Amino acid sequence: MVNRVVLVGRLTRDPEQKTTPSGTSVCDFSIAVDRRVKQEGGQEADFFRVTAWGKTAEFVGRYLAKGRLVAVDGRLQQRKYTAQDGTTREVVEVIAENVQGLDRPSDRPADRPQPDGDDPFAQHERPARRQPSGAVPPAPVEAQADDSYDPFADGD
Repeated sequence: MVNRVVLVGRLTRDPEQKTTPSGTSVCDFSIAVDRRVKQEGGQEADFFRVTAWGKTAEFVGRYLAKGRLVAVDGRLQQRKYTAQDGTTREVVEVIAENVQGLDRPSDRPADRPQPDGDDPFAQHERPARRQPSGAVPPAPVEAQADDSYDPFADGD
């Protein structure tokens, strides 16, 4: 039997990260996945509840927020529970085994501080390449203006 689901969508709310009494991280969030609609101008979405555990939960809780585009790879799980009003309810949710952010955050909200410099989505400037002292920079290579130039042709 195969129980596998791969979804790409946007978070509909900020993830809720908690820690179990045994110290395991768990994170609940939901995503909206656009549905293909054959009619012009119509766009519909399906909404899925997702639960991540362990390191995946820590990643989601730390780096993702409402509106972010994500890919979720996991499995479906069905469970029943008793609501506060005494009724039995049933829910199907995605248990995420892998979650990837597919876009970069445009602005970090004020209530989500910058992490300790290890944000995988941060843009870092590459330092300028230093020439050894006394070294002469290489001369620029002239491009061939002739379109008939074939670098793989024999030199005859």
